[in-house]
Amino acid sequence: MAQAGVVVPRSFRLLEELENGEKGLNDGTVSYGMDDADDINMTNWTGTIIGPASTVHDGRIYSVKLKCGEAYPDKPPTVKFATKINMSCVDGGTGQVDPRKFPVLNSWNRQYTIETILTGLRQLMMQADNRKLPQPAEGSMY
Repeated sequence: MAQAGVVVPRSFRLLEELENGEKGLNDGTVSYGMDDADDINMTNWTGTIIGPASTVHDGRIYSVKLKCGEAYPDKPPTVKFATKINMSCVDGGTGQVDPRKFPVLNSWNRQYTIETILTGLRQLMMQADNRKLPQPAEGSMY
């Protein structure tokens, strides 16, 4: 990780995230990578979240689209579910994650990563207001 006071450029940061995503260094409940390997700006990403056990999401696989703009990581990416989901921070018509209703985006800081976002969404799936919400048919897409 960068030393205190050193600002890592966007491209270096995203290359590091891509490397971590490809290595799968987490517990396997979330994964992520670029949509297009030829995207030299590393803007469009796809994440996958495995639904947590003992919730209505158990066994489901959710696809999430993330768009890292030019200001990333100083500004958060836009986040949108591609797989339909009923969740407190997600617009039911579009799949867009509302930054005001998702703590990771609402309190964004440049130390957060794509993995932080995906893990945060998975944790929200386990909260009382989301864990039992009726869900769209499995495999439905926005």
